[in-house]
Amino acid sequence: MTDDYDAADDSRKSYDVCIAAMGEKLRSFRREQIGDATLYLGDCREILPLLPKVDAVVTDPPYGIDYGNKGSFQASHGWRDLRENLTWDTERPPPEIITALLACSEDQIIWGGNYFSDMLPPTMQWLIWDKGQFDFSLADFEMAWSSQEKAARRIVYGRGRAVQDGKVHPTQKPVEVMKWCIEQLPDKCKTVLDPFMGSGTTGVACAALGKHFTGIEREPKYFDIACKRIDDAYRQPRLFKDEAPKAKQEALAL
Repeated sequence: MTDDYDAADDSRKSYDVCIAAMGEKLRSFRREQIGDATLYLGDCREILPLLPKVDAVVTDPPYGIDYGNKGSFQASHGWRDLRENLTWDTERPPPEIITALLACSEDQIIWGGNYFSDMLPPTMQWLIWDKGQFDFSLADFEMAWSSQEKAARRIVYGRGRAVQDGKVHPTQKPVEVMKWCIEQLPDKCKTVLDPFMGSGTTGVACAALGKHFTGIEREPKYFDIACKRIDDAYRQPRLFKDEAPKAKQEALAL
């Protein structure tokens, strides 16, 4: 080591090189900017470490329910054969994915958290989507783990209907449900990330609520669908105002 070696300067240069390399890698992914939404086509395991922190993560990851081996549902429910569509949903998210989601932001809402609650911290708040329908072959309700220490909440939405908002993804949730979900976050949450964007419903809800959105999706088919749906949402800001049925929120007694 020479006498003129500057450790601080060397550290700064190394940092600059690292940031430049991360930026170059991020630019290697397809990126679409639509209004206040930034969308990336790629695997979230590769993209998440390259992104800055956001205010909140709101996502609906694969649960590991493995419907791919359990046949199909009736066409009257609006579902195509799921044998092909859900072959990717054979395992729970790996622990490193859950760790990454919790590190991305201060607040998180993770749908399907009841399938991997052992990987999540204890929490006071769960969000419940009560589908309000009694002739549907899937679950009567779905649950989201929330990082907030607040009362559990329930929304009743979708009575008599299995398909909402022109269903194009096997596990797509209604826009009104995702809007309600985002509205449960603190007011300070202005930027929302969904690393499992799917058909872009979280981004559509953010567009309606004036939130900045970052979405990641690895399947090109659904990425293109998400781009179109989010673009349509920005082109039609009153798209959701008069749609029925109106969602109903209730406190959930524990």
